[in-house]
Amino acid sequence: MILVAQYLLLAFHLFLNIVEGAYETKARHEPRNVAVEEPIGPWIDPQRYKISCPDYRHYALIPHRPLSDGPLSLPYQRPSPHCRTFSSPLVERVIDDITSRMEDKDLARIFENAFPNTLDTTVRWHVDGSEKRLANKYEYAEGQWEGAQAFIVTGDINAEWLRDSTNQLAQYQALAKKEKKLENLILGAINTQAEFVIDSPYCNAFQPPPPSEVPPVSNGQADDVHPTPEPSKVFECKYELDSLAHFLSLGTQFHKNTGSKAFLTSRWFTALETVLKVLEQQAKPTFNPSTGKFEKNEYTFKRRTNTGTETLNLGGVGNPLNNGTGLIRSAFRPSDDATILGFFIPANAMIAVELKRTAEILISARKGPLAKRLQQQAETIEKGVWEHGVVQHKKYGDVFAFEVDGYGSTILMDDANLPSLLALPLLGFVTVDDKTYQNTRKMILEKAGNPYYLQGRSFAGIGGPHIGLQYAWPISRLVQAMTSRDDEEIRDALRSVRDSSRLGLVHESINVDRVHDFTRELQSFI
Repeated sequence: MILVAQYLLLAFHLFLNIVEGAYETKARHEPRNVAVEEPIGPWIDPQRYKISCPDYRHYALIPHRPLSDGPLSLPYQRPSPHCRTFSSPLVERVIDDITSRMEDKDLARIFENAFPNTLDTTVRWHVDGSEKRLANKYEYAEGQWEGAQAFIVTGDINAEWLRDSTNQLAQYQALAKKEKKLENLILGAINTQAEFVIDSPYCNAFQPPPPSEVPPVSNGQADDVHPTPEPSKVFECKYELDSLAHFLSLGTQFHKNTGSKAFLTSRWFTALETVLKVLEQQAKPTFNPSTGKFEKNEYTFKRRTNTGTETLNLGGVGNPLNNGTGLIRSAFRPSDDATILGFFIPANAMIAVELKRTAEILISARKGPLAKRLQQQAETIEKGVWEHGVVQHKKYGDVFAFEVDGYGSTILMDDANLPSLLALPLLGFVTVDDKTYQNTRKMILEKAGNPYYLQGRSFAGIGGPHIGLQYAWPISRLVQAMTSRDDEEIRDALRSVRDSSRLGLVHESINVDRVHDFTRELQSFI
């Protein structure tokens, strides 16, 4: 593969080489000057210094020197080492080594800024589990908030999304076996997510954990949700099936890369049982299959809003879903937009994969009966995806639908956020060469096949209703590159993301006609 095409794969997968021993950290020299600052003098309190650190949401909007040596002269956007929320010597060595070998210095600068961004800016709270839990005003259940813990915010919002935090930590998973600090951070993130799932399994975004003593923030919305969440614990309570899949994924990735089963605590098993209960509840149809009578779902959501994608219709229930599909309802998409037809195929594909992967870990932990339950659930969902989520398109042939209802209605489109139809091979549901996937890929990467494939003078990619009809997400171009075997397609995707990242960071979305018009200065899960 051509060298430039390898840069993206390096950014996401080079660390597999570390695990296999192919990457030798022989260069023990310090990272380059841009990552090093003079130590704080002994007369300065480091904690007081941190208080004076600028809000990164504002800091990231201003270009900082030194500029890259490439034609775009991209700024160096990492905060001062004294202002970073977590440090990893191994990550610094990897950045130094990779960027020194990249010929495209603008791409190198984006990697240098973006790869450590989660550690630099989003670890709001982390304890390694070595300290005894301090007593406070809250009463805890046995094992609750014990051991390592980590609260990872989504970037520019002081709350943790299960999906985002899993993806934010994904690039460090393959390094965890080589550095205890990273391993403990990810283990802490699993433990914290487990507590969130136990407490509010239908919710997608969470407030700082009570032991952190970090104050909660309001999302400014007026939501009527059942089950009713506690505002001091939950930032937003949109039920998204992929949130639960990402909770499982954080653990399966951790085990794959470290071999550790340290996360298999009593609290994690309680969280797993909670996940299975939600799957059981959300597999139910809208109408009782025996009597035909309407049965209200366990989860309902109503928001006072003038934006249709922000709430569920029909009294917070959503559109009817049929019986006997084997699929699981998802009230919202990973973009936090409401589903139109509740059987959201990408999330069903992902949960099927993660249930299988979790079952394999449980078998190795001698939890055979529980593993069998997960395996059976996964097979039922997978069968449902193939039987009800694949439809015949008059132009593209057999394709995966975005959403279905089990009655024959389908939504044919794709959205940029993960999980998506474009990302099905990355989720592990199909191979890149699968015929149905290839048909789907062709459909969703064409304007004629996907209403949210957006093209303009300056950028092209998949967007979604969350942002509007002029903004495409760079993450869609990265996923496009990662699911391609064509060097020119990969080069074009990389150039597109590089040339639209004028602040040296990857934005949420880009105006397809003006790259300087973007939403959110950074997305930490990219």
